[in-house]
Amino acid sequence: MRAISALKLSSAGLAVLLGLFALAPAAKAANPLEMNFWLSGPRYDGNLPSCEAGLPAITHQFAEKEGTYWNSELRITAYSGIHEVAFRPWQSDNIPRRYCSGDAILNDGKAHRLHYSIIEDGGLAGFSDGVEFCIVGLDRNWAFNPACKAAKP
Repeated sequence: MRAISALKLSSAGLAVLLGLFALAPAAKAANPLEMNFWLSGPRYDGNLPSCEAGLPAITHQFAEKEGTYWNSELRITAYSGIHEVAFRPWQSDNIPRRYCSGDAILNDGKAHRLHYSIIEDGGLAGFSDGVEFCIVGLDRNWAFNPACKAAKP
């Protein structure tokens, strides 16, 4: 007896659910204002500056990071052997990046390997080119570990 009443209750619930679906309005196509016709997506032109153009930003960001977060007096005093490693190494529709490497000479007299990329529209709010860098041995928060491998293409 219980099995029959439970079956009737579940079939009645199913009938109510199907009835609600039948009363739902049909889907309509988006009108022109809903189609986001001004949001056509990013348009990258791939005009990135040379590797040397990113060095002032690296000098400033490194000094700020070392002084603010690590309470260190380390500063970059010079660069050597700066060269391009790759330009847009992946598909052409990805964000354009120029990958560079070289050596950064610090004020303690030591040279450390430097890997960085210049990213189109990668700056503050996408209004300018951005720079991401890693100095081997000084990646204290391990953002590009191991040995700055994640900063390379």
